[in-house]
Amino acid sequence: MVGKRRTLLWQIQVIALTLSILFCFSLADENDDFVFDPDTTQQFNVGVAKPRRFLLYGVNRGEGFNLSRDVYLRIANLVKILIKDGHEDWTLVLPPWGPLYHWKSQDLKRSQIPWSVFFEIQSLNLYVPVMEFEDFIAENSPIIDEVLYLQRYSEGWNHGKFEEKIDERECIDAPMYKRVKKDLYNGWFWGFEEVRAIGFRCISAQGFVGVIIPVLQSNYSSARSVLLDRAETLLHSRYGDEEYWKARRSMQFAKHLRQIGDEFRHQYLDSDDQKDKTSMLDDWRKVQTKHGQAVGGPYVAVHLRRQDFLYGHKVDVPSLNRTAEQIQPILDKYKVKKLFVATDAPVEEFEELKFYLPGAVRYVPSDDVLAKYGDGGVAIIDQWICAHAKYFIGTSVSTFSFRIQEEREILGFDPETTFNRLCGDEQKTCEQPAKWTIRY
Repeated sequence: MVGKRRTLLWQIQVIALTLSILFCFSLADENDDFVFDPDTTQQFNVGVAKPRRFLLYGVNRGEGFNLSRDVYLRIANLVKILIKDGHEDWTLVLPPWGPLYHWKSQDLKRSQIPWSVFFEIQSLNLYVPVMEFEDFIAENSPIIDEVLYLQRYSEGWNHGKFEEKIDERECIDAPMYKRVKKDLYNGWFWGFEEVRAIGFRCISAQGFVGVIIPVLQSNYSSARSVLLDRAETLLHSRYGDEEYWKARRSMQFAKHLRQIGDEFRHQYLDSDDQKDKTSMLDDWRKVQTKHGQAVGGPYVAVHLRRQDFLYGHKVDVPSLNRTAEQIQPILDKYKVKKLFVATDAPVEEFEELKFYLPGAVRYVPSDDVLAKYGDGGVAIIDQWICAHAKYFIGTSVSTFSFRIQEEREILGFDPETTFNRLCGDEQKTCEQPAKWTIRY
């Protein structure tokens, strides 16, 4: 009996081993990483892991906060393509913020501000791998392998015709990077004095972000870290499509800033996510809103750009009296009295607007909030409050207004309540913003 049991057990083991071998053969072919060699022993031929590479980028220091956010979307889409098509382990290194032109508070920290002050890093990582610049230095070293300084073509378009092209050229303008040692360059690395670069090139680029891919994969394939300076030179390759909106949805405002905005909404505007139907999940990948789903709080919001726009875009910027004349009918239509105003106007101008529209309120940060989050954080709080209004009206060609429109698309508002702008004093009617609606 014992012998029969042993024989049966042995037969079961043989059958199991045979099935295991057949299963392995069914999975493997000559191109698979897993290979079984009958002449020697069972082997696992795992491909050599490609080293982690780091893509850094910089933006013209004269650009504003909201345009810089747009450049992030372009580079995030680029990294997505590099990972997907090139099968390389790329990580996007986030350039520290500041100083920026519109950040006027001189007594506050205005540079070397990490992204976590303004945005949820975990949310960004759900689209492409990202890391703060200081973490990059800590993990690697303060040495960047290559700086590619992007510039235009000195000769412009060929016979007025746009075509994609990219070449290494002589620098058109005096570069901000200088050789300080035989193999090291110094330059503007967001105020981090210890950072240096080994290589520096001027690259004339004309086209969409994808035009840089062959350069990264071939010319500088040995560089583990590459900085694309003046990255705004590269155009959107996925503007307005599903990938663009994935990157945009990943740019969630930092929770501490949203909470401040929510507290203001609750206290001064009788607004909260449950009543306004604007509740969202932390994981944006699990959210797909529909137009008209969001109701918004019982208030109208306006972004009233003043200061430099009074000179640079004076045709499109109305006087305060004319502003009130355009807003009052909207308040009447939606049967609300409160108006939230996001503006760079001085106090006296806001008080004048409030004379015309008594229900007007604005967010004024405490000294503690301003010290912690700066002008950039205050701008985001303003945008967050505007994004939850029943109706929004912005300022012509302002990227601040445009970012609010995107936020309202993500929340699920009717586009008719979002894509609106004020008209200038001499304009009875004016062209309203294009409706760049969300895509999933």
